Amino acid sequence: MYRSPEFSIQFLRTTYLRGPNIWTYRPVLETWIDIGTLEDCPSNTLPGFVARLTAWLPGLQEHRCSVGEVGGFIQRLEEGTWPGHILEHVALELQSRAGMQTGFGKAREAGPRGIYKVVIRTRHPEVSQKAFSYGRDLILAAIADRHFDVGSAIADLTQMVDSLCIGPSTACIVDAAAELDIPHIRLNDGNLVQLGHGASQRRIWTAETDQTSAIAESISKDKDLTKTLLATCGVPVPQGQIVKSPAQAWEAALDIGLPVCVKPTDGNHARGVSLELTSQAEIESAYALALAEGSEVLVERHILGDEHRLLVVGGRVVAANKGEQAHVIGDGVSTIEQLIELQINSDPRRGEEEDFPLDTVRLDDHPTAVLELQRQGLLHNSVPSLGQQVLVMRTGNMAMDVTDLVHPDVAELVALAARVVGLDIAGVDLVVKDISKPLKAQGGAIVEVNAGPGLLMHLKPASGKARPVGEAIVRHLFNSDEAGRIQVVGLMGNGDTTGPAKLIAWLLHLKGLETGLACACGLFLGNRRLQKNSAMGWETAQRLLINRAVQAAVFETTARHLLTEGLPYDRCQIGLVTSMPKAEGLQDLFVHTDAQMPGFVRTQIDVVLPNGVAVLNAQDEQVAALASYCDGEVIFYAQNEANPILRSHRANEGKVVFARGNQVIWAQGKQETELFSLAATTTSKIIKIHQLSRNDLLAAASAAWALDISKDLIRAGVKSFGQSPTAH
Repeated sequence: MYRSPEFSIQFLRTTYLRGPNIWTYRPVLETWIDIGTLEDCPSNTLPGFVARLTAWLPGLQEHRCSVGEVGGFIQRLEEGTWPGHILEHVALELQSRAGMQTGFGKAREAGPRGIYKVVIRTRHPEVSQKAFSYGRDLILAAIADRHFDVGSAIADLTQMVDSLCIGPSTACIVDAAAELDIPHIRLNDGNLVQLGHGASQRRIWTAETDQTSAIAESISKDKDLTKTLLATCGVPVPQGQIVKSPAQAWEAALDIGLPVCVKPTDGNHARGVSLELTSQAEIESAYALALAEGSEVLVERHILGDEHRLLVVGGRVVAANKGEQAHVIGDGVSTIEQLIELQINSDPRRGEEEDFPLDTVRLDDHPTAVLELQRQGLLHNSVPSLGQQVLVMRTGNMAMDVTDLVHPDVAELVALAARVVGLDIAGVDLVVKDISKPLKAQGGAIVEVNAGPGLLMHLKPASGKARPVGEAIVRHLFNSDEAGRIQVVGLMGNGDTTGPAKLIAWLLHLKGLETGLACACGLFLGNRRLQKNSAMGWETAQRLLINRAVQAAVFETTARHLLTEGLPYDRCQIGLVTSMPKAEGLQDLFVHTDAQMPGFVRTQIDVVLPNGVAVLNAQDEQVAALASYCDGEVIFYAQNEANPILRSHRANEGKVVFARGNQVIWAQGKQETELFSLAATTTSKIIKIHQLSRNDLLAAASAAWALDISKDLIRAGVKSFGQSPTAH
């Protein structure tokens, strides 16, 4: 760690806010830092600091910052800004250079002199925490004019991104879902992701979904069985035979007719595939390569033309790529291995990582390439003559987008092939001379149908347009009017939300919905208590959203949980605030005055969906003022119908709930509906047994209106609250 003898930046606390929080809807990492004497040294007072910092991280030139234009952050550096703000931008830039795009960041004074809260958007907290650590060391090194190995730091972060974050194919589906306002939950350390909540969820595992049949996947792995089924349904496929020995491979080739290709029956990614073989030696050598990559070997008629990969999603072709062959041209001096490095691997589109559109070519990793060289009488250390063209690989990256050229006949046959195998998402490989013409007329054929196809080739083709394949998969899983959401009710207040939460959950249960409840007194599913202690923690509450049985969920949240974990859901149908929480007990979070609380609690209303409802206690002016943050409708409630906020809202045709004497009333404009009497014997008994206040009942009645629960069901629910289902 690099640290100036004069200055230091100390990390005090780091918090992973996994759900919507006081900063943003998205997960963030919040770190508290103490910059010590650097509080007296803004960036414009540190000699050479800005030049050294931007030389190490030139991408900072693109940061807009609060200025709102490219170069805005540099302008702030030159005018003078403090290390908290600088750390925000440096950590974001390091994440971006490592391949984890995020963008959002904030830095705010925490209160005590020299202490700041720095927040950055994260896709994985370990990566962001490391970015903060490297960012701190880099800043101190730039201040002290010391060496800092930026390349090593970025390489370390890149390795973390590759190993910890979801892959780019999965990420494109998740990002497409987010654009359509469909929530997601990562279910493991890999690429298993839930889209949507509860009973409305779907699951993906990269390019496989919960609609992908295990039988279909098994069929696709058996190349011979796949061909048999396709041929039965009239899909053109190459003639082929499974063989048990090199000698049988040669016999099969003679029977089929030369040239042939040899491949493993259950291989993938073109491993062990040798094409256009014409001699016994070539075929017997190819047999060994194929067997090394699979359990059986298949000899097929070689189809003239170029390889293509077409992506089928939900019965239609959504993308198509053409393969490339890899060649080098001799210079009379360099070996083939050297030419591969100079002419092929030097292409900036090639790399080892998954997000490069083209793979690096290494002869050690491609035995079929070695065989291809041998067929030309060459070895890896051979020196081709000047101008001599050498074919290195016949099968390579499907890197050239040709989606717009696909003939309708080809698209129809490819979609049929996916249906025959039974795959909802399939990568169909075919060989054809011209993809813009019908398949059969030119002797083309479908050679493979693959489950779980790679998507990156369509997202980052080496040439042509990128295709929105992530959106296609999401649209396949969800109808245009679906967002994978269940009814979610979120409550926040000053210790007075447990009663309303339980009553709202009861009413939803009576409505016929399998309802989950996470509150101060436990975790419930229907009338079953799954956990006795508080279930307001993020991880516990999330169990309801993962449960496929849950059709509605009610969540009670405190200000502390909001500040230390974030909300356990991304958006809600109903956001209910019963009273403004107090700052007391939150001093350890640098919350010292009640005046700070509305700025935090507004999050509960910020997350209400546009078609949702904010339910607010009009008797608390600070709570009522939160209405301006709601994207949806607002219902106010108060005990007195003369409440000025209620009267004003009602005058504007807004919905209000109040008590007139002992009668609870819904009202909108001049229309009124009497719900139930607070003085009724059964209601009074329920209030006493469950320690409910009049406000609790008004809050629950308001939420029930927002949830479209009928007045008769509300009356029955209030009378029966707390009884077991067997009593009805």
